[in-house]
Amino acid sequence: MKHVNIFTAIVLGAFLTFTGFQCSSTEITSAKLYIQQKNWDKAIDALKKEVTKNPKSDEGFYLLGTVYAEKEDMDGMIENYNKSLGVSKKYEKEIKGARKYHWANFHNRGVAFFNRAAQQTDPDSALVLNNKSVYAFGLAIKLEPDTIDTYKNMAFVYMNMQKYDEAIPYFMKLIDKHKSPDAYKYVGQIYYNKGVLQRDKYESSKIAADSLLAVEYFNKAIIILEEGKKVLPNDSEVLLYLSNSYIAANKVDVAIDAFKAGVSAEPNNKFYRYNYGVLLLGDSQFEEAADQFKKAVDIDPAYQNAIYNLAVTYVKWGAKIAKDHEIANKDVKDAKEETQSKEKYKAALPYLESYVQKKTDDAQIWELLGKVYPVMGMPSDASNAFK
Repeated sequence: MKHVNIFTAIVLGAFLTFTGFQCSSTEITSAKLYIQQKNWDKAIDALKKEVTKNPKSDEGFYLLGTVYAEKEDMDGMIENYNKSLGVSKKYEKEIKGARKYHWANFHNRGVAFFNRAAQQTDPDSALVLNNKSVYAFGLAIKLEPDTIDTYKNMAFVYMNMQKYDEAIPYFMKLIDKHKSPDAYKYVGQIYYNKGVLQRDKYESSKIAADSLLAVEYFNKAIIILEEGKKVLPNDSEVLLYLSNSYIAANKVDVAIDAFKAGVSAEPNNKFYRYNYGVLLLGDSQFEEAADQFKKAVDIDPAYQNAIYNLAVTYVKWGAKIAKDHEIANKDVKDAKEETQSKEKYKAALPYLESYVQKKTDDAQIWELLGKVYPVMGMPSDASNAFK
């Protein structure tokens, strides 16, 4: 999965405020002195005595929350700020300012650690910095749980650490709170890729539970990507992963019906045409697949994926005709069948050559050309393709 970057930093203002040495209890006066000295532990001891003696001490709870913030104990900060507000609204402005200040501080630290991690060449150093970024963003989320950017950044840190399971809950928060288009895309890709890995595991283990888990992941991908398609109806990645997930979950018929309906509703949508074609190709409906890919290319003559798959469709179609004839007739040659097969290879050739002009370093396409040229009686071109 591709690397992602985060750069958002928040402008910070200074924050550590409390009222001066006015007429207060001995504990409050002592705590303020300790705070000036940055003797946080003694300040906490004095303030705990204060709120024990006076459970209605709004200032005591406020100051206690402020000291906990200096010790980066955000749970302690939030708990005591809430208690202060529960007594009165006297320090509401200061508390809101403090939460914003510390949120921005941890958010910026998370960004800084993440960007430093991305520049590391040593994996251990990158891991340490990424973990620091996770810690900072985690505290920022505690302070401002409705701020979208922090969830997004936390998810991206986990993505770059390849901890995809840990990234999912933060992307889901983005979906729940903001219907974030990218979040649908990333979660769908994660579930699809997990399904592929589990399917590969089943191929080795032949344990039914591995296969069932793979299908479960593909179904999760389908659910989230179907929702994502409503938000991103023309996103090629969403549509591609959705169609691949349907195929992998053995729900080709459902997918074909869904994309057929999409094509009917939006006949000039090249992405719908392309993905409908992919599904038809996967179901060996070569004529119908070729028709969809051709229409996608008609809409966008530079649509390379459609050009490539149109070529592949013709090659597979030609190979299928030849194979079916071989199985049915074995050693009996049939000029008509050979001609039909060759016609499909011939139809593939201009699309293959068009594609390779744009993708000269694509080994797969050169290999395909190396197989098509001999069928077309072009041995020298075949030899060059394999060089």
